Amino acid sequence: MIKLKLLHIADLHIGKRVNEFNMIEDQRYILEQILRISEEERPEAILIAGDVYDKSQPSAEAVELLDEFLTKLTAGGQTVFMISGNHDSPERLSFGSRILRNNGLHIAGIFDGVMQKTTIRDEYNLVNIYLLPFLKPAMVKRFFEQPIDTYDEAVSAVISATEINTRERNILLAHQFVSYGAHQPERSESETLSIGGLDNVDASIFDSFDYVALGHLHGPQKIGRDTIRYAGSPLKYSFSEARHKKSAALIELKAKGSVEIKLLPLTPLYDLREIKGPIAELLCMGRDDVAGSMDYIHVTLTDEEEIYDPIGQLRQVYPNLMVLDFDNSRNRQAVGAQTTLFGDVAKKSPLELFADFYALQNNNELTSEEKQVLIRVFEQAGGGI
Repeated sequence: MIKLKLLHIADLHIGKRVNEFNMIEDQRYILEQILRISEEERPEAILIAGDVYDKSQPSAEAVELLDEFLTKLTAGGQTVFMISGNHDSPERLSFGSRILRNNGLHIAGIFDGVMQKTTIRDEYNLVNIYLLPFLKPAMVKRFFEQPIDTYDEAVSAVISATEINTRERNILLAHQFVSYGAHQPERSESETLSIGGLDNVDASIFDSFDYVALGHLHGPQKIGRDTIRYAGSPLKYSFSEARHKKSAALIELKAKGSVEIKLLPLTPLYDLREIKGPIAELLCMGRDDVAGSMDYIHVTLTDEEEIYDPIGQLRQVYPNLMVLDFDNSRNRQAVGAQTTLFGDVAKKSPLELFADFYALQNNNELTSEEKQVLIRVFEQAGGGI
């Protein structure tokens, strides 16, 4: 029997710079790879689950690249469903969306109180595709009478107000931080971090959907069940992602309750990876691997002696060197001294860290009144205390 195919991608972050390296050509390369996958697999629809751009005001070259990508997708006959993420400007992404819908491009940038719904049909009957752009409580509460203070309450209110026929197959595109009870998904440094878990949305909210195509987190992963899934970013955007296996998710639907998921690997123009060792050994390794030496590299040098111009030496072999660190006895002693002074930084709140810094600089402790002022400043900035 014929299966309905959907290709799920997310977090393109077109226009992103990583450690001040412009990634536009790497993004062009990976989008061409996604186009080839689309040509080979012939999915009926492409699902793009937010963070299409890296900035709310994307550069001209980023806009041109997205335009080129979407034009080729729709010219191939596939329907495209796309939502805004927390990095996107909903208004900019939505421009021309009503005209574009007639050409197979469905965009939900701005939330107007209801989820967009499109229905397609296959031999097993109807498939309903719902589009839910990135939501904050403030975006949602003006459409509802009940109190909405958390992200969980916001998403729950929108879904509860939607008539969903659970006898039919239902697909949801969403861009939120989704957890499952006490289980937290894997996060990366390149994602916007929340404080205190206030943006958590529990996966149980999505029980009415046969597949939930998520964006927001950069590691491909399921949450709660196999059919609630982050596609992950198509490229590595931080060294915390160095071990990720990037992919696009091919979703195959048959009858109600039958969902198959295949992860199709994506291979970058240049990998992003970490290497560690003495400088002579790393230079030799790079000269022996000419192709690999073009990767984006985080180098950690372990030499004990002083090195003349380590960045200059390394860039002769690794032109895309992004980060240089040192791990030797002198470096460890310096870190140990900082740890003695500040204690376990990871366990301290921003307020406690600032108080330590203040005491170091001023040889005096913060007063209770000064602490109250700082608490208000951190809260207004959206951080924890």
